[in-house]
Amino acid sequence: MDKEFNNDNNNPNFIMMGSNDNKNEERKYEGNKEGFNFNKSPLYEKKPKRRRGIMSYVAVGVASALIGGIITTSTVLYALPKYEGFKNTELYKTLKGNQYTGPIPEFTSVKEGMTIPEVVQKVGPAVVGVSTKSISGDILFGQQVSEGIGSGAIINEEGYVLTNYHVIEGAQQVKVILNEDGKGKEVNAKVVNYDANRDIAVVKITDDVKIPAVATLGDSDATAPGQQVIAIGNPLGREFLGTVTQGIVSAVNRDIVVDNNGSTLKFIQTDTAINKGNSGGPLINAKGEIIGVNTLKTGRAGVEGMGFAIPINEIKPKLEDLLKPILKIGIIGGNVDEKKAKENNVPVGVLVTEVQDFSPAQKAGIQPRDIITSFDGKQIKTMAEINDLKAKHKNGDTVKVEVYREKGTKTLELTLTE
Repeated sequence: MDKEFNNDNNNPNFIMMGSNDNKNEERKYEGNKEGFNFNKSPLYEKKPKRRRGIMSYVAVGVASALIGGIITTSTVLYALPKYEGFKNTELYKTLKGNQYTGPIPEFTSVKEGMTIPEVVQKVGPAVVGVSTKSISGDILFGQQVSEGIGSGAIINEEGYVLTNYHVIEGAQQVKVILNEDGKGKEVNAKVVNYDANRDIAVVKITDDVKIPAVATLGDSDATAPGQQVIAIGNPLGREFLGTVTQGIVSAVNRDIVVDNNGSTLKFIQTDTAINKGNSGGPLINAKGEIIGVNTLKTGRAGVEGMGFAIPINEIKPKLEDLLKPILKIGIIGGNVDEKKAKENNVPVGVLVTEVQDFSPAQKAGIQPRDIITSFDGKQIKTMAEINDLKAKHKNGDTVKVEVYREKGTKTLELTLTE
């Protein structure tokens, strides 16, 4: 879901505006030498020079006194503080008491917020890399191994990591990379649960390791345009583990189309640099709280500074279910809506196209081309409804599944397992 774009405006030169160099031109005026001579005019009469009056001497005296006073005062102000006896006077104690000797306050993004280095120091150790390995292909054409890397954040002491679904989608192997002093320490992990529609997932560290830190979840509803934020993640892979970028919230509740069906989801828009590998990493406010999960960036040519994060308040209500191990059915299927059902003279439901070997579905007797019409006693129309009902159960629970097969209906019992 990360899309790259080219930055064509990479000119390092700066143009200083308003620095024109205006030179003053000297102009010399010459009168008409043969014209009117004021000195020879009968209107002009030379007056005798007067003697200096007493006020001239008074003015000179005042100026001298002022200069002397300045010199004397400067000497006193310079010398007195160095005189040990002056330090015992009330004047010195008063002046000393009025001096500010505390630390100079640093700029913070919000009231009672932290500086960016403080935020990074707090949240940085909880940000991890999520490394995946997928195997595709078959016996005829051979197998291909593909690797990927995204980001995530540790959200509790048990080592659960919040990330994007598209980071772990189709992965047969998942590892978490801890950032220790700029070096990556890789540990084993497993996928716990996910919500593909919302593009969120939870993985868990399975190795017995010390959890370096736990991130705090904030309130994305309190986020406002112009608010300063940072992103921490792993753009372009392991080489840039723990990269920090800074920006602002450009907009909140931005509706973005996320699939070919026209489905839209709400995102926080930011100009914080988000690149391939940042997916699943946190968007953090000046209090050191996660307010979003970085997910998308624009793919339009010539456009930059447009990244998108899932608001954390959209995720919080789903966390309770996401922290539970995902229960498997073992089917791949597609939705049969009313139009398709009418065209094919079949009921509305979920058409099973594939049943995985040794899965709960196979053991229950579900077959390809079956249409699931009811799950756990509830009429269903979509796979999403099955997943919602499944999430309410725990490992080992048995549910009744009603399927349409060969113009008839069968009720099967399916045992859910991790």
